[in-house]
Amino acid sequence: MGLTSDSTGKHAVDQGLVIVKQTPQDHVIALAGNPNVGKSTVFNELTGMNQHTGNWPGKTVTNAQGSYTYHNQNYILVDLPGTYSLMAHSAEEEVARDFICFGKSDAVVVVCDATCLERNLNLVLQTMEITDRVIVCVNLMDEAKKKDIRVDVNRLEKLLGVPVVPASARSGKGLDQLSRTVERVCSGELIPNPQKIQYLRTLESAVRPMEEFLEQFGRHTVNSRWASLRMLEQDEKLKESILRELGMEQAFCEEYLSLARKAQEALAQNGIDADVVQDKIVSCIVLEAEGICNECVCFQKECCDRRDRKLDRILTSRMTGIPIMILLLMVIFWLTITGANYPSELLSTGLFWIQDRLTDLFHWLNAPEWLHGALVLGVYRVLAWVVSVMLPPMAIFFPLFTLLEDFGYLPRVAFNLDHYFKKAKTCGKQALTMCMGFGCNAAGIVGCRIIDSPRERLIATITNNFVPCNGRFPPPTAGQQIWLKIKNQPLNSL
Repeated sequence: MGLTSDSTGKHAVDQGLVIVKQTPQDHVIALAGNPNVGKSTVFNELTGMNQHTGNWPGKTVTNAQGSYTYHNQNYILVDLPGTYSLMAHSAEEEVARDFICFGKSDAVVVVCDATCLERNLNLVLQTMEITDRVIVCVNLMDEAKKKDIRVDVNRLEKLLGVPVVPASARSGKGLDQLSRTVERVCSGELIPNPQKIQYLRTLESAVRPMEEFLEQFGRHTVNSRWASLRMLEQDEKLKESILRELGMEQAFCEEYLSLARKAQEALAQNGIDADVVQDKIVSCIVLEAEGICNECVCFQKECCDRRDRKLDRILTSRMTGIPIMILLLMVIFWLTITGANYPSELLSTGLFWIQDRLTDLFHWLNAPEWLHGALVLGVYRVLAWVVSVMLPPMAIFFPLFTLLEDFGYLPRVAFNLDHYFKKAKTCGKQALTMCMGFGCNAAGIVGCRIIDSPRERLIATITNNFVPCNGRFPPPTAGQQIWLKIKNQPLNSL
């Protein structure tokens, strides 16, 4: 196959958004994609165990970096946060956008889901505006085949103008071809030629003078078309980053900003204010993605789609959506509370039997009472209590919760509750994190990162603390038995 995991242990060093190469020959590859498209699977299959994680400087966003060797060439793979867009509505989107634009990567691999390609192409098209060195990996081809979805990869490659590689990362299919394509792009053997997105005539006319100015200026560190479009939006922080990356002198910078103001005035005369420029841009991208999918994706059978629509009519209905949700949660709670009693009792019996043996050992060794109290009655008894009471409910609740996610029910829960959460100035996604909080508050609070708005994310982080998790609401039968066992056990008999 020619793909091996690098055993030298060399990793990229994160300094800002630039990955420092260990040797000048190393190639930095950015790995982007929507959440839940198999991006991490591709990353793990390529890098193996040669990876490490951390946080982006100044961001509470986790990054994973690893390296792999292909044909004696070392590649540093940077797993960017999963994001649906590069319009930077969240910290994850901002990190992904800034690394693709300013991270000095040699190529960008965008992983897509073959079962819902149209939604994924929005990210592909936005990435192609930033850099030419794009490779599209259409993952989950096996799942698409099961759903009778056929993706014409050759046609998709022709329409996009960049290499497209079909893959099934879980089984390792297509990864060798992906590595070979990355090698060809990095070496210059294969030069992608991304197709440009055609925007509204008014937008094109407004952007053209700014784009021509950058072309004449001769700085190609940032894509001139993408930079000019971003200058029309309201993201002041991004504008500063673009100007800093271009490295223009003050006079050229003022002239460029003057062109941007004239472009905004021209758009305003045509009824496009600065507040809606991004909406117009996004609508053009969505239409472009829809047109490409209509030519490349064929649904051979519509039975799967019809089944999903029937389920949506039942699970998201105003009449049945909420009752079904309550019923399912009650079933999960009942299974968790009732089912946890038996393993809790077995664990407590075994662990407290070990406590008695430890006590006998300390007595046989004539150990001081304070040492016995600290180690056995303190450390071990608390650990036995926590494991006996909390571990079984968590081991039951989270797999059941994961099943609901795999069946696609959790997004429907968020949809059902979004209207009611909006009245409380939050969003429906918080319902998912609150449900996770019933299993463990730590998981419920960490899960708040899926909420885009910083304000709504902060509200969810604070209010999720009030959800009674397993530590505050233990299974009654087993929990009472364990507590009575501890309470009624005389200390002088230990």
